[in-house]
Amino acid sequence: MAITLRGVARRDESRVDPHTGVHLAHVEESPLRQVWRRIILAAVVLAVTVAIIYLDRDGYRDLDHRGLSLLDSLYYATVTLSTTGYGDITPVTPSARLINVLVITPLRITFLLILIGTTLEALTARSQEEFRIRRWRSRVRHHVVVCGYGTKGRSAIRSLEATGTPLEEIVVVDPDPAAVEEATATGVTGIVGDASRTEVLTRAAVQRARSVIVAANRDDAAALITLTVRQLNPGVPITVSVREEENAKLLRQSGADTVITTSATSGRLMGLSTASPGVVAVVEDLLTTGTGLDLTQRRVSSGEVGLSPRQLRDVVLSVTRSGQTLRFDDPLIGTLQSGDLLVVVKSHGPAAA
Repeated sequence: MAITLRGVARRDESRVDPHTGVHLAHVEESPLRQVWRRIILAAVVLAVTVAIIYLDRDGYRDLDHRGLSLLDSLYYATVTLSTTGYGDITPVTPSARLINVLVITPLRITFLLILIGTTLEALTARSQEEFRIRRWRSRVRHHVVVCGYGTKGRSAIRSLEATGTPLEEIVVVDPDPAAVEEATATGVTGIVGDASRTEVLTRAAVQRARSVIVAANRDDAAALITLTVRQLNPGVPITVSVREEENAKLLRQSGADTVITTSATSGRLMGLSTASPGVVAVVEDLLTTGTGLDLTQRRVSSGEVGLSPRQLRDVVLSVTRSGQTLRFDDPLIGTLQSGDLLVVVKSHGPAAA
């Protein structure tokens, strides 16, 4: 049975310049392209050397005769630049020897640096990258993995930061190198790769994450990411954003603990705005952390045990007790008990002072 997920979105993101975060997966030039570029440079050096030798071909002796052909010049340039030096062709005139000292020798050094530099650069970059990854993995614990750095991913990170999660405890995974570069500019850790792949999530240490946010730009991608995360970490809380409401059930079956339908939620707010614009303003205020009203979840304090929810300074919207969530007006709440989990509205305005 084939399952088709609806909803495809494209990201249109702004870019920022400063880089302050940790970028585990540097997006460097392709190794093959680096090798080809150095091969071309080496070929240019060889061609220049051949031309210099051929122009002064009468200043060289090839065993028992004087003067070089174009093939002899190519042969001599090759064995000279590679420091092989068979000795069958030698410079005999002062000008040829002077050119070998002043021109051919520097070209030989350049040729060797080009070829050896490719290997040294690759080994050095690989060693540095592996060291940085090992050091990061040894330190990271109880972090939040955000899969996708589009509008939803950026908003989630801002909300995490506003509610007290340090940026160094946030890891962003996105297949777009530019998006990861933008994320690391804010101070988070960035990893380039497909979050639905096991090796990428392992690189993000999802096995030790305290929560995962899936903010992919497609619902089918979100389902694959959720399945992979759940396989690697069966107990981690997963929050997923989907575009189409009909896909929410499938995401829950895939292992998501919380599914947020973006298109349906936006549609409801737009519908409310025509008749009750004040409601939309309050909802926006509640969802914007740090100013005005904040919607938050916390455990009941010891001083609040035995009180009615209405007696609290914060406005209580719901109480979760023994896995059951009760609305604020549910008579089953009675008085607050130790271990209750409250969803409350807090004020950051003058009234809260």
